[in-house]
Amino acid sequence: MLRSDRTLSVFPIYSALATTMVFAIFVGLVASVGFTGSGKSASISAVGIVIVIVGYIVAAFVMTYFQAALVLGANDVLEGRNATVKNSLHLANSNLGKLLPWAVVQGTVSFVIAAIEEKAGFVGQIVVSLIGAAWSVVTFLTIPIIVFEKLGPWSALKRSGTLLKSTWGENIIAQGGLGLVGLVASLPGIILIVLGVLSNTLVIAIPLCIIGGLILIVASVVVSSMSGIYRTALYRYAVDGRTPTAFASIDMAAAFGPRKSRS
Repeated sequence: MLRSDRTLSVFPIYSALATTMVFAIFVGLVASVGFTGSGKSASISAVGIVIVIVGYIVAAFVMTYFQAALVLGANDVLEGRNATVKNSLHLANSNLGKLLPWAVVQGTVSFVIAAIEEKAGFVGQIVVSLIGAAWSVVTFLTIPIIVFEKLGPWSALKRSGTLLKSTWGENIIAQGGLGLVGLVASLPGIILIVLGVLSNTLVIAIPLCIIGGLILIVASVVVSSMSGIYRTALYRYAVDGRTPTAFASIDMAAAFGPRKSRS
């Protein structure tokens, strides 16, 4: 599906570029006005913490916005229509009133999880990571629910949890495999970058790092696009039980249905 409609891969690129800009702006703000003291005695101030939180929320909004556009574009393709960047962004714009509150929730939760993980010990980090993974699972369908059912953030969150529990939530991590796909796709890039860093010759190091970086970017774009398509297809299957045409060769009932209890 991604091969037949490359338009869908545009949204992760836009998201990455915009998020990088947000990151650069807020890092600059924190560096310039977010610290008290100097040298080894420097510590982040209350203003700096506020800037970091706002940065998390803005970054979350940027990612949420382009994820919504990707989901809307994927839905067009799944229904046999041609997806366009302009139309997908227009549809995402019509949902800004509900996407923004969800971005605030998502950004706040991400900040809290990151803050706790930084302070926690080894065992605590494992626990917090599991909580973060659980949050990702529960919120997996939130964006499709917001843009298709026009629900607010809390109603969409509850609805997402209900759909996951009643259909294929028990198997989403095992059956999804997107994280594994991303890791495998990124390995060549990581290896090239490591070889470049270890090389003592710039003539060798620079090309290796550039090629490795490009591989990581392509892998990220492809996996992000696959995630949006996958999320949209699973939402539609979870809601009406119909397998989208593009997934007709896949037994979604077996792949994503609830696990049968063992006798």
